[in-house]
Amino acid sequence: MVNQITTKINNLSLVRENLEKKLNDINGLENQKFTDEISNAIKSVARSQMDSAQITKDYELGKETDLSKVMIQQQVSSLGFQLTLNVRNKLLSAYKDIMNMPV
Repeated sequence: MVNQITTKINNLSLVRENLEKKLNDINGLENQKFTDEISNAIKSVARSQMDSAQITKDYELGKETDLSKVMIQQQVSSLGFQLTLNVRNKLLSAYKDIMNMPV
């Protein structure tokens, strides 16, 4: 159980680190590569949400008996979504700042 929690936390940490690294290195990245990384991060969050929905459904049907496992998966999914939302907000803020710069 502890190993599963550690694995999930490490996965979220890796996604977070990758996003931060890509945002910090945005000037040095090719446009397509940045787009691919963002796309992969979003797909990872979507997979986490689907896994959370599936394990919740399994718990409701009696296939999964470990409530803590279900709750942890829901929290992992929630954290991934919140991180994605914050990255999106930062990108929109940066875009607005650039658009409002005088030429």
